[in-house]
Amino acid sequence: MARTRYRAALDSIKLRDLPAAALRAVWREGYTRVDLRADVMAGLVVGIVALPLAMALAIAVGVAPQYGLYTSIVAGVVVAVLGGSRLQVTGPTAAFIVILAPIYTRFGMAGLLLSGAMGGLILIAMGLARLGQFIEFIPHPVTTGFTAGIATVIATLQIKDVLGLRLTRAPASFFDRLVAMWQARGSASVAELGMATVTLALLVAVPRLTKRVPSPLVAIPLAGLLAAILNHYWPGHAVATIASRFHATVGGHLVSGVPPWPPLPMLPWRAAGPNGGPLQLSAGALRELLSGAFAVAMLGGIESLLSAVIADGMAGTKHDPDAELLALGVGNVVTPFFGGIPATGAIARTATNFRSGARSPVASIVHALTVLVAVIVLAPLIGYLPMAGLAALLLLVAWNMSELKHFVHILRVAPRSDVLVLLTCFVLTVVFDMVVAVSVGVVLAALLFMRRMAEITQTHLIGVGEGERADGNKIPADLGKKVAIYEIAGPLFFGAAQKAMASLGSVAGGLQVLIVRLEKVPMMDATGLVAFESAISTLTGHGCVTILVGLQEQPSKLVERAGLLRGPWRIEICPDLASALAAARGLI
Repeated sequence: MARTRYRAALDSIKLRDLPAAALRAVWREGYTRVDLRADVMAGLVVGIVALPLAMALAIAVGVAPQYGLYTSIVAGVVVAVLGGSRLQVTGPTAAFIVILAPIYTRFGMAGLLLSGAMGGLILIAMGLARLGQFIEFIPHPVTTGFTAGIATVIATLQIKDVLGLRLTRAPASFFDRLVAMWQARGSASVAELGMATVTLALLVAVPRLTKRVPSPLVAIPLAGLLAAILNHYWPGHAVATIASRFHATVGGHLVSGVPPWPPLPMLPWRAAGPNGGPLQLSAGALRELLSGAFAVAMLGGIESLLSAVIADGMAGTKHDPDAELLALGVGNVVTPFFGGIPATGAIARTATNFRSGARSPVASIVHALTVLVAVIVLAPLIGYLPMAGLAALLLLVAWNMSELKHFVHILRVAPRSDVLVLLTCFVLTVVFDMVVAVSVGVVLAALLFMRRMAEITQTHLIGVGEGERADGNKIPADLGKKVAIYEIAGPLFFGAAQKAMASLGSVAGGLQVLIVRLEKVPMMDATGLVAFESAISTLTGHGCVTILVGLQEQPSKLVERAGLLRGPWRIEICPDLASALAAARGLI
């Protein structure tokens, strides 16, 4: 019998429908050669756009550029195959920089990979628990605040490469990082600043000339060509490139830049730990990594589902949030075993995917394969890309991410409580991290919401001789001053219960019957019930009978389960005001 109920519960949850929800939906509708051709073309474009972004994002975290490419390859395929969004493109994103950079500084590559895998497990649990829909309940000022804060931190991180600063230390905190860059101001390079300026100008100018070609496809290769010419003919003004900054050992040989190899299987905990030494894997170390893993899961889930919602709005599709969380979790568990850093849905690449004509997750798979081919075939050319040019690309990403006009608009028109939440999340993200910002922001927004709801709940006391009110409340003259009507309008929950019930208890003196109208009370929680019992007890102690009128379904069930009608209190229930007044006459 128990086994039958267990199977019935599983069937009702339908967990088997989560994996590959988007691919199966596309297959059911019919996938044609025309669709395949459109997906291949879109995937090629997005793959080329993702190439410099993936490297720039990895470099911003502090790791070698190939690890960002490995993330786009592995996570791009896994999440596309298993996910619930048709157009989502997954890979490293700018939002993760503020979380991953401190983890890498403190725990090294091994800690970074393990945090991603642990975050993936949390995401899998969230998907299986069907928590995808609850992401929608995070208030808009919270997401806007921490997004603007993340953009601020990202832009600050790029100052080093834009100016070519040579830092003697790499602090994790925001203000310490500013101090370190200020102390290294004497190492600034005019050539690096010029390279960043030219690249940024191209990134901004290309979209104004044509919308058909993504600006990174023009700006980044031209920056690489300019860097190669500058380094060859004017070595005294050489700029840092991927080849000059990063090196890897392949088959016993030192390779400059990105090694021409696909992502190979590895054990994350055997990667380099802090300061290049081994990571001492223990329960204590995993416990320290847990906060970072939770941040990866929360930010990954929020950004991925926001990206999927934006894609739905553009394409008129409908994604499965739980399938997307599950796929993102699996992707983040698998990716570290191939050297990839944490990944999530990338809003800009997803939008590019749609504008390029994508129709299914096949486009994201093609994007990942495009990056793979580029790593194997174009690795020597990738080494010519200048660090300042990639930093300029991230500056533009940070600017677009900040949505400054939207941020200022909220400051101007939103209620003060929302502005407080927005600024709190922004400051906490910059000073501390996204987990603290979101946690405090959600709690603060919830408290402010409860205060608003408490203000919505109104009470009115109507006595004899007041005349008929617009809502129909009136005490007939023959009932004298021994009957009163007390109306409550709004939810009777812990934010409003004490205020409403305190007024109810204060009217007991001299009354024989108090009619409490509850037609406009849609819900009552445990705090409301306790306050209600206390007020009725006070009324009963003064010899007053309480008549409850118009109980809605939820309050009625709660009153019944609490046994109010079977307790020592003097209570009656009537369906409407007329029957309540008749009952009052009988009692008097």
